[in-house]
Amino acid sequence: MRWTIKPKPKQADIEFLANELNVDELVAHLLLQRGIKTYEEAKNFFRPQLKDLHDPFLMKDMDLAVARIEKAMATNENILVFGDYDVDGTTAVALLSSYLLSYYPNVATYIPDRYSEGYGVSYKGIDFAEDNGFSLIIALDCGVKAVDKVDYAKEKGIDFIICDHHRPDKTLPAAVAVLDAKREDCDYPYDELCGCGVGFKLIQALGSRRGQGIEDLLHYLDLVATAIGADIVPITGENRILAFYGLQVINQNPRAGFKAIIQQVKKSTLTITDVVFIIAPRINAAGRMEHGQYAVNLLMETDLSVATKFAAEIEKFNTDRRGLDQEITEEALIQIRQNKEENRFTSVVFQEDWHKGVIGIVASRLTETYYRPTLVFTKSGDKLAASARSVKGFDVYNALELCSDCIEQFGGHKYAAGLTLLEEQYDTFKGQFEKVVKETIDPMLLTPEIIVDAIMELKDITPKLLRIINQFAPFGPGNMSPVFMAEQLVDTGYARTVGQEGAHLKLAVTQQGSHKIEGIGFNLGDKLSKVTSRKPFNAVFSIDENEWQGNISLQLKLRDIQ
Repeated sequence: MRWTIKPKPKQADIEFLANELNVDELVAHLLLQRGIKTYEEAKNFFRPQLKDLHDPFLMKDMDLAVARIEKAMATNENILVFGDYDVDGTTAVALLSSYLLSYYPNVATYIPDRYSEGYGVSYKGIDFAEDNGFSLIIALDCGVKAVDKVDYAKEKGIDFIICDHHRPDKTLPAAVAVLDAKREDCDYPYDELCGCGVGFKLIQALGSRRGQGIEDLLHYLDLVATAIGADIVPITGENRILAFYGLQVINQNPRAGFKAIIQQVKKSTLTITDVVFIIAPRINAAGRMEHGQYAVNLLMETDLSVATKFAAEIEKFNTDRRGLDQEITEEALIQIRQNKEENRFTSVVFQEDWHKGVIGIVASRLTETYYRPTLVFTKSGDKLAASARSVKGFDVYNALELCSDCIEQFGGHKYAAGLTLLEEQYDTFKGQFEKVVKETIDPMLLTPEIIVDAIMELKDITPKLLRIINQFAPFGPGNMSPVFMAEQLVDTGYARTVGQEGAHLKLAVTQQGSHKIEGIGFNLGDKLSKVTSRKPFNAVFSIDENEWQGNISLQLKLRDIQ
């Protein structure tokens, strides 16, 4: 593990902002690192305002999308809302279709089958639209690369509107409208929306034509916040506002489907991290284990008793998914060891009977173990399908582009992608991918990195500091929970390992001139000897609250010890 300490802002800037806001210099330091330099910027950061959401019509083609949907409604056309089977896709489909159905009946949803159709817009979905009299398909969280499929639909007299956030190719599909802020020719001020976020901008635009303001659409933001968390998009700018208000909806007035999930986990207030680890895996499990339509049904259901039944079904999918991903991860690790591939620059594994629904999770687990770009392949029809995951700082999408001569198709972004190839190309691809990564990766990126915001003294850890830090939330890429480093810490004789097989480290430390403070280090049990060696040590941590038998105390949530 390497520790990288962020540059300290200029002392004069720290002092100015601390005075301006009447906060400690440490808080000013953290704000400056997040690009916040003035009172006004700090106010917007701590109190995000709905009025600061951008005008949806600034997005290229938005006027065309709205006009086409209004025409479809005026002439009684059937509209098919199509989305991918992951959290971003299913929340987006639930959001747009429930909005349209609130004032127009001829709307249906379609989620492609992960196994028979694969990712994105499918020929089977277009055939379904033709057979059932749909003349307009609105694709969410997919479609920006579906040039051939949009042409195929056009031949059948079916129009497309695409709402996507993935990187487009040079040629855009010939859709009526392509809403994607990553288009070269789009001047929309914020290009990090997720697919559900683009769907929200579309209903914001449609609503404005019907005299609806943002307040009328607030109850859709629980879906948007969930997609923002699950899709790991930056929680900055417009996403921060959407996530902030979406979390309020989840905690104060969630839709029946979320209420049914939250009931099962017995948690009173959810953070974005809870959304990522509690709500998102359950929504995802439907598309992984059975079909994404189960998730859409749950998210659109308004009757709590029916939603509770749906949630129980999805809970079972999630339990099955957990068992499978553990089993396949173990098999993949054995394969890497047997092939003596522990020291390569990449991990590429394949077994034809691995469950396609969990290979993305397995790729993430392998990345955690070996910390290098990883692909997990399985058989899918007459081809091989893979999920790719990367390490921080390395663009796996670009690496795949350099191997495109042996890939059938691929899509995704910097840290996660999916691809298919012919089985006879597997060995060639595996060799080529290793070569590309070896030649292009900075070897430093193969060691996990902890980014440290600031060095601090234990004596400066106070309930007030934690209260202010908690107001930095929602946390996520672009606004991570602050991480600190403290030097010359001394064990007070309390250190021990806890948990299964002593996996975790519990300790109490002090520093010259400071009070004693307890800490917990998950999966740091192997660091016990560093703590008890009687030599002072350094630690990186975030500050946390520990609740035990009704008492709340501050504690260090340790990340690493050196």
